[in-house]
Amino acid sequence: QVQLVESGGGLVQTGGSLRLSCVASGTIFPIGVMGWHRQTPGKQRELVASITRGGNTNYADSVKGRFAISRDNAKNTVYLQLNNLQPEDTAVYYCNANVLTNNFWGQGTQVTVSS
Repeated sequence: QVQLVESGGGLVQTGGSLRLSCVASGTIFPIGVMGWHRQTPGKQRELVASITRGGNTNYADSVKGRFAISRDNAKNTVYLQLNNLQPEDTAVYYCNANVLTNNFWGQGTQVTVSS
């Protein structure tokens, strides 16, 4: 069973930055696409950014130019750099990873942006 553990969330003022990390463990197989999603109460979880094993990235329009996703395959780790944070970025951020045909999720880390 693959386990994902996120870290790096917190409280930040508008315009501030955070860096989220997610470490995957428990697999002997290469990890495919990794990504970050976010969710606020009463809303569906939405994709923020994803990255393939080869480094191809995809971003939600709302975060393009402000967030950057990266990964270290040797460490089974994916990162999300969040810059110029806005109050609407407040959410629980979840890491996910695809291994073979399975999709795994972390438990989430809270990001709160104060105005």
